[in-house]
Amino acid sequence: MDSAPDTSFGHFENADQIAFWNGAGGQRWVERQAALDHMLAPVQEMLIARAEIQPGERVLDIGCGCGATMIAAAEKVGGGGQVVGVDVSAPMLVRANDLAPAEAPVTFVQGDAMVHHFNAASADLVTSRLGVMYFADPVRSFLNIRTALRSEGRIAFACWGELRDNPWALEPLQAAYEHVPKLPGLRPHAPDDFAFAERDWVEHVLTEAGLRRVRFERCDLSLDIGGDGGLDGAAATALAIGPASRAVAGQADAVAVVTGAVRSALARYAKGGAVTVPAAFWIVTAVDP
Repeated sequence: MDSAPDTSFGHFENADQIAFWNGAGGQRWVERQAALDHMLAPVQEMLIARAEIQPGERVLDIGCGCGATMIAAAEKVGGGGQVVGVDVSAPMLVRANDLAPAEAPVTFVQGDAMVHHFNAASADLVTSRLGVMYFADPVRSFLNIRTALRSEGRIAFACWGELRDNPWALEPLQAAYEHVPKLPGLRPHAPDDFAFAERDWVEHVLTEAGLRRVRFERCDLSLDIGGDGGLDGAAATALAIGPASRAVAGQADAVAVVTGAVRSALARYAKGGAVTVPAAFWIVTAVDP
């Protein structure tokens, strides 16, 4: 029997998230890393553009996962800069280390950003591609992350908008619910893919954490969730990440029929080998005063 993931390095309130990302959740991302990086490339491109990374800067990437955003940031900072990635997921960090070019100025750290001891004033910029929505206490987390920022340092991150505006996640979930029980309701703003969907809530979190000049850019586009796998790949992605993946967790007997239902639900988005489904996310920027 596999031993339980180590959650001792993080805050106890984040223990479930740490266990998830070191267990089935993190493993699914590793297994589909190439397809997921392809899917999220438009999000990453917009984030990197809005972050305005300069040569020689020191960047801290929160929830760095398998490292795609770090590698892109490293290309911007060049040899005179540094990119540090922090994530709770050991399997994802292993993949990130494997993917990073040997010469890239990157460092990977396993840690819970809510309580991790960051080097004070060590970063010019904090970034995150969809990695800041999973903290039990987001205000405390951003207060802690701020310790890493120099005065007038910047934050730029991407987070999902409302579930109803993200058919890539909503329609597979609705298809899954035809065959498995509905997920229990979450308390408002509980750690989740869509915990930062509400602009007012995110602004509250960041201003309570002492950040200023908070700006939001709503981004609507379509994401190719199938990669090279077409409809089969799209169904596999939908059941690897997002709410549909949680709906089928522990429902092994229903996986085959749910997969078929999800594939059918996504079929109308298939064209020319791609499966491009509408998505909505925020690019959020702020400054440390």
